[in-house]
Amino acid sequence: MAYTPDFRTYPGSGTAATSAAVLDAGLRSYMLRVYNWMASGLVLTGIVAYFIANTPSLYDAFYPMVQTPRGIFHQPGALAYVAMFAPLAFVLVLNFGVNRLSSTAVQGIFWAFCAVMGASMMNIFKIYTGASVASVFFITSGTFAAMSIWGYVTRTDLTKMGSFLMMGLMGMIIAGLVNMFVGSSALQFAISIIGVLVFTGLTAYDTQRIKADYLQNAYAAGTPEAAKRSVFDALSLYLNFVNLFTLLLQFFGDRRSN
Repeated sequence: MAYTPDFRTYPGSGTAATSAAVLDAGLRSYMLRVYNWMASGLVLTGIVAYFIANTPSLYDAFYPMVQTPRGIFHQPGALAYVAMFAPLAFVLVLNFGVNRLSSTAVQGIFWAFCAVMGASMMNIFKIYTGASVASVFFITSGTFAAMSIWGYVTRTDLTKMGSFLMMGLMGMIIAGLVNMFVGSSALQFAISIIGVLVFTGLTAYDTQRIKADYLQNAYAAGTPEAAKRSVFDALSLYLNFVNLFTLLLQFFGDRRSN
């Protein structure tokens, strides 16, 4: 994909070469902020998930013990369902309100979203061994980094691929809803395979989109617009990473014996 911003109208330009260098430095600084927001969000999610999973009183608040004819089991309580569906509300607020909210509000919503995501993901530490969670996290990190770098440096326009991937994502969601009633393991396996491909591709697509948006708008460092957009863009990459991680965990994670 060829990017050709008009350097003549870029603030502070002396020559086209100088303007290009300034714009490139601004882009690198902006992308670094985006990745820093994403990484800090992942850290918060992991800490919250691990803390709740390993604090019996907190875990029981989300998954209380219930006696059934088959014995006593942890089953989802009201808090567990809130944790499952609350992230969607945060994403909708950020999507539709990012232009109207202050930068402080956007950042606060992002932190709250990451914390709630941690609560919704606590069971990975109950289902899978710690070693396999760590190994899959590193596999996901390597895959994500490779695809994000490719999306950043490639000159191939990924717009059409992005449209195709979004169609695949919608298909996954519909198939997942159907499988909630069908309960087919074969369908679930197919959804997981498609999901890995979709979120791997979306990582490259979103990285290129973020780069293209910056080159088009050149958000001035330190402005509220730059602060809000960096958080919003980090959210896109964060979601790709988390979804890719959970899908890969289904394939490579070692389940606990008890």
